[in-house]
Formats: sequence, structure tokens, C-alpha cells
Amino acid sequence: MQQIWTGINNVVKRVFDIVASGLALVVLSPVMLVCAIWIKRDSEGPVIFRQDRLTKDGRVFKMLKFRSMVQDAEKHGTGLFNYEGDPRVTRSGRFLRDHSLDELPQLVNILKGDMSVVGPRPCVVYELGDYATLNARFKKRFSVNAGLTGYAQVQGRNELPWDEKADLDNRYIDLYRKWGFALDVYIILKTVADVFRHKDIYENKIDDGLSDRESAEMAQARVIEMAHERD
Repeated sequence: MQQIWTGINNVVKRVFDIVASGLALVVLSPVMLVCAIWIKRDSEGPVIFRQDRLTKDGRVFKMLKFRSMVQDAEKHGTGLFNYEGDPRVTRSGRFLRDHSLDELPQLVNILKGDMSVVGPRPCVVYELGDYATLNARFKKRFSVNAGLTGYAQVQGRNELPWDEKADLDNRYIDLYRKWGFALDVYIILKTVADVFRHKDIYENKIDDGLSDRESAEMAQARVIEMAHERD
């Protein structure tokens, strides 16, 4: 019975992903065009930022975003970590991030099936270290497709440390088995409310006494260590 229930909800979820992403791409195409023109005029570099991310079962895909930082930003400064006042963020990029418009190109990823509207946020391929040796706690979050938004995002978004994100992502997987697509509807509505309030956009430093770079390096090392600890 559980398999039938989950199967029905998965079909509904995929149909919703296709319809919602397709309609959103059509309706929001003027907004996306304006964003693209602004990015191109504001700073050097491509309009679309492509990055290798992990989705279900550790599969690698190219996630799309509007570029909100200077070119090759992840190779400089705080790397994958983005604290408030990050000098790598462009003028247009700050506005796009504040209103979550930088995420709009991921509608293409959803339409292709690389992502869902709701699911654990896709991490960068090296963010958690070697996928093959992740512990069960961290690997569980990869048992479903990555999402544009997720349970962890509506509980705290970027302000949450990685261990809490992993636990909340796993909680989503367990709750989805019980509540199905109704849980996704709740998360989508909560996400819309959070976007309008510009909530939890930037990450918190692990120690205010450290420089941004030192904090980012320490946080990255801790994340990888946690993701490979024995359960």
C-alpha cells in the first residue's frame, strides 16, 4: 500500500513539475529577459552561471542560475560561502539574490527532470567531499531529486548549518512518504511568503572573530568531516 501511495504522489509531483516549470518559463520570460540584459550591462561575464551539482543518487548535472557574482567568484574570497556584504556580488546580483530571481533559470532544470520544484537543495559536487563515502545520514538526502526549494529552506534557508540542513532534508523524505504531494504544496506556499520577506538570504559565520575567508575555510572543513563521520 505504501508503494502505491508513494508511486501515485511521485506521478503527481512530476506532472506538477512539468506543468509548473513550463508555465512559469512562459509567464516569466519577460522578467528573465530584463534580468539577462541587466546582468550583461552590469558586469563582464556570461549571463547564465552553470555549475556541477548533485541530484538523486549522486548524479551530476549542470545547474543553471543567473550570474550574481563576478566571473570565477568561487575561486576567490570565501569560495562557496556567501556572507552578507560579500564584495564578489555584483550590483545586479544583489538585487536578484534579495528577490530570489537568480534561481529562475533552474526552471529549465526542473523541466528536464534534473530537479523538482520541491526537494533538498543540490549541493556543489565537492561541497560534501566524496559522494561515494558519505555516511548514511548525509547520503539519505540524495534518495530524491534535488529541489528549487525544500523543507530545510522554509525552516531557515542559508542561516542553517549543514548538519541541520541534512536532518531537515531527511525529515522531508520521511514526511513525504506520509503526506505526499500535500507536503510539497505547503513548502511552496511557505517559500513564496519567505521570498517576499527576503528571509535568510545570507549564511552566518561560525565565529565572528574570524575573517570571512577563515570562517569559510573552517566551515567547509567541518561540513566534510560531518558528512563522513561514522553513523
